[in-house]
Amino acid sequence: MKLVLATKNKHKVEEIKQILKIYLDDELYSRIEILSAGDFIGVPEIEEDGKTYIENALKKAKEIHKFTGLPSIADDSGIEVDFLNGEPGVYSARYAGLRATDEENNRKLLKKLEGVPLEKRTATFKCVIAYVNKNEEKIFEGETKGKVIFEPRGMGGFGYDPLFVPDGYELTYAEMPEDLKNKISHRSKAIQKFAEFLTLILKTKAGLE
Repeated sequence: MKLVLATKNKHKVEEIKQILKIYLDDELYSRIEILSAGDFIGVPEIEEDGKTYIENALKKAKEIHKFTGLPSIADDSGIEVDFLNGEPGVYSARYAGLRATDEENNRKLLKKLEGVPLEKRTATFKCVIAYVNKNEEKIFEGETKGKVIFEPRGMGGFGYDPLFVPDGYELTYAEMPEDLKNKISHRSKAIQKFAEFLTLILKTKAGLE
């Protein structure tokens, strides 16, 4: 089965692959050929103009499915800071501007939280996975609560990972070993639900159920 990830972000593609490996057994995983939008020539740029993660994820998955004709999944995620009334939220990837780098987005968030004590820097990382194939659409959601620290820590991950410490841990996402982050993250929780759905599809195709 071919499955297209509606992103050209190499970090995100690799992370999704690694998380799927956790939740699918080896035999089922071996039956999936995972592609990304970057594997296709002429893929249109998709504007993320939705007001919610679900709208953005569905739009991306639909567009990539329409272009490739293959089952497609799209991820939209963001960090919502309570002190900032949910900012940056759905605008997380472009918080500091349309083509802002991760570092620029992080700097803007830290500037907005300047002088705010740690106990008031609570935040929730949210992820939505949308699956589209022909007339079928499915949504899978995950979230992880934590806090935004005062300065970036760690060299791993991407996005706001160097600023986010999940509840119950002392390390930021960016400081964590990949295998730990990939078990507890907001994206992991959404993909775990998707993997359960995908398992049913793969077993049905194989006539195992």
